[in-house]
Amino acid sequence: MPPADPLLSLPYGTVPDPDAFLRAAIRWHFSKETGSPFWLDRAPRLDFDPVESVRTFDDLRLFPNVANELREARAEDLVPRGYGARPAIVGVFDSGGTTGAPKRVVMLREWLDMLLAHSDAQLDAHGVPRDVNWLMAIPSGPHMVGASFQELVTRRGGFPLTIDIDPRWVKRLVARGDQAEADAYTEHLIDQLQHPLRSQDVGVLMLTPPVLERLCRREELVDLVREKVRAIMWVGTQLDPDTRYMYRTELFPDTVLCSGFGNTMTLGHVTERPGLGDDDPCVYDPFSPYMTYNVVDLAERRPVEYGERGRVVMHYVGKSLFLPNNVERDEATRVRPLSGQVGDSVADIAPVREFDDEKVIEGVY
Repeated sequence: MPPADPLLSLPYGTVPDPDAFLRAAIRWHFSKETGSPFWLDRAPRLDFDPVESVRTFDDLRLFPNVANELREARAEDLVPRGYGARPAIVGVFDSGGTTGAPKRVVMLREWLDMLLAHSDAQLDAHGVPRDVNWLMAIPSGPHMVGASFQELVTRRGGFPLTIDIDPRWVKRLVARGDQAEADAYTEHLIDQLQHPLRSQDVGVLMLTPPVLERLCRREELVDLVREKVRAIMWVGTQLDPDTRYMYRTELFPDTVLCSGFGNTMTLGHVTERPGLGDDDPCVYDPFSPYMTYNVVDLAERRPVEYGERGRVVMHYVGKSLFLPNNVERDEATRVRPLSGQVGDSVADIAPVREFDDEKVIEGVY
């Protein structure tokens, strides 16, 4: 079996030339010896030769959006043959299932190690402390966020204390108009958070904006967070600017407050850009060239101007997975990228009302 191009296995901190990296990835994924059954099966049905035609990241628009096929694809077929018979698999993870059956991806160890190295550096840049315990109210089970952050916390020297969230159940309650039951479920989550906040050493609190808002209705828990917690990380649904400003300046002025933006179809997450002011929007820079974003006018398939809103198109390009041209359920404001970055940065992310002919419901995540 031919070896992988070294560009596909560089250590964290060594940034490859983006286009050379992309071409190496294309050769890997479309070689009969190393590619995945998923892509080798589809290659003859493409109306272009990926190895010959894809030279730059702009050429990824040639690919069809195959994300919906991940609802039914066998997990085994997503792993490139180049990994051999026993690839180091971390897990098989689902999308949220917001719009129909979930899409499914496979995460391999070498990518998780790279992703967590990037997350580590971003958290350090925000001043999130090491060697402290995290209390996390996030989805586990088939959801990537639970598995990745539990390992991240232990790498940073803390204990991961967890409260499980079932986002699909809450979305089902909201969809059928049972707001009272959805509220009761959120209260159930706060009840579970209450005991570890009282009894354990908690340095970082990780949760979603709806759960944080509900926690703040209990004065005792607000006092405990002020007393113990040195950083709050919110993920999942977005936080409106006024509420974010209130948390930062009034409720938790001595606590680091930062957010994360993740997506299963890019196999990971990023933390908001460090150094933003209390009035600035949350800006997210992709972990390029592996994870990249474009903000486009979907009707005309062209980039919107910087500062304008459009649909988010995501690409994941790596050794373990290739998933280009994925139109996401989110809209965002297009932001100028950092120096050397591939693609756009994004801000003010919000879901569209309908996606794939399904109404989008956020619930608690």
